[in-house]
Amino acid sequence: MVALLLFVAVAAWTQFARQDLDWVRATLSLYLHGPWGLALRTAYCLLALAIALLGIAMYRHGIGPRRSAAAPLLFVCAGLGLAGVAVGDSWLPERAPLAWPLVHGLSAMTAFLCASVAMLLQAWYLRREPGWQRSAAVLWWWAWAAFILLWAHVLWRGPPRGAGQKLVIAVIVGWLLWLAWAGWRRSRAHNG
Repeated sequence: MVALLLFVAVAAWTQFARQDLDWVRATLSLYLHGPWGLALRTAYCLLALAIALLGIAMYRHGIGPRRSAAAPLLFVCAGLGLAGVAVGDSWLPERAPLAWPLVHGLSAMTAFLCASVAMLLQAWYLRREPGWQRSAAVLWWWAWAAFILLWAHVLWRGPPRGAGQKLVIAVIVGWLLWLAWAGWRRSRAHNG
């Protein structure tokens, strides 16, 4: 939860700190360069680690009949994609300017697609996980909202790209926070 909240704080801060970019039009990846870029790239990497660890933790502590390695593997792939965006944007623009857009695009698509599909799978698994039914219902519909918003962002070019992308990111990170919080509460109830 700390890594997720840190990402939210750094991403929000860069929106206010960077007066050179229009937050409505500029996608979050444009903030990876220039002032506060290193802080945001670090937050991306911490978020990537948090996503992977959360997926693995959900698998390790799952006991329900739908427990599968598919969701954690997708979460790990999403984390790797997110780290690829952060790391690739740190040195590729200067050292490999022709490869940088390809690496960035593939990494970003991997992060978004793997995360959204992993969210749907994880929410589906949790519906049959003992003690998760209430949270699973919220997470299930939230995951569908993220999935639909992602595809609307990809297919509908009307709204400003930056605001649309940031909305999708906020919904995904919010879902991850809810999952982490629900898992933390459940573990405290079992240990307390």
